[in-house]
Amino acid sequence: MEPLSDTRILTADDKGHWIAEAESVIDRGGVVAMATETVYGLAGDARSNEAVAAIYAAKGRPSRNPLIVHVADLGAARRLGAFNTQALALAEEHWPGPLTLVVPLNPDAELAKAVTAGGDSIALRSPRGAIGAFCQKTRRPVAAPSANLSGHVSATTAGHVLADLKGRIPLIIDSGPCAQGVESTIIDARTDQLQVLRPGGVSISGASTAALETDGESPVAPGMMSRHYAPATPLRIDVLPTDVPDGHIYLGFGATSLAGHPTLSASGDLAEAAQNLFDALRSADAQGAPGIAVAPIPHTGIGAAIRNRLARAAKGR
Repeated sequence: MEPLSDTRILTADDKGHWIAEAESVIDRGGVVAMATETVYGLAGDARSNEAVAAIYAAKGRPSRNPLIVHVADLGAARRLGAFNTQALALAEEHWPGPLTLVVPLNPDAELAKAVTAGGDSIALRSPRGAIGAFCQKTRRPVAAPSANLSGHVSATTAGHVLADLKGRIPLIIDSGPCAQGVESTIIDARTDQLQVLRPGGVSISGASTAALETDGESPVAPGMMSRHYAPATPLRIDVLPTDVPDGHIYLGFGATSLAGHPTLSASGDLAEAAQNLFDALRSADAQGAPGIAVAPIPHTGIGAAIRNRLARAAKGR
């Protein structure tokens, strides 16, 4: 894509003055990086073919990989997708929040076809953070994948966005670090048999775990490519401090932290580790070490989401 002359950063304010500036860009078919409570997203009007094409171009994202559409509330979501009883209950319980629901696409939904990669289902979320505030104020559906180069480590600060997308997007809204730090849970709610397509900060009782990787066909939701969230530096997971190769950076956790090396959480707090994960991976990647080793992370709670991201980052390395 042709580089822009500049990428501006505008600080979000409590009174929402930044929304008019973001809306001006989006009205022209442009895209704006804005935060949710999970990660920064690259937001464009989900109804605009021009905006959706700009999202794919800025990220270098494969066109077969669909986008999450963010909306103000359940009412707005139901104009785009068909919600069964279970999907309705999940939305009412967890929205606004870090839960994405994949539901059948309404035939009369006015969306750019590329949002769903031509499929007959749609991934919907009502988020918190700046994107949530934007949707509330403007009442428009916003397509917003993570604001980073495709396959790279997700962005949880405006600085991360700038490092990946400087000259590729016109505007970043800086809301500070994201509160949660890993992407939303994605649930396939097209039938009564709920399936977890991507673990995140919300655990859904009774949902089975689907096959979480696909490379040879179009996925029904984002975050399902086998290699994703990856630094350039080779990465290994479930490494004990005694097994760290010389010169490698070790990302510790709790009691398995290592003196002189960074830790995701010295106290073994999984929520803190999730919030620190992508920043730690980006910082380690910038050190020029021959490799990154990561301590074992428990499978419980949001630990499952952390492990999911790390496993994909380490895929084939």
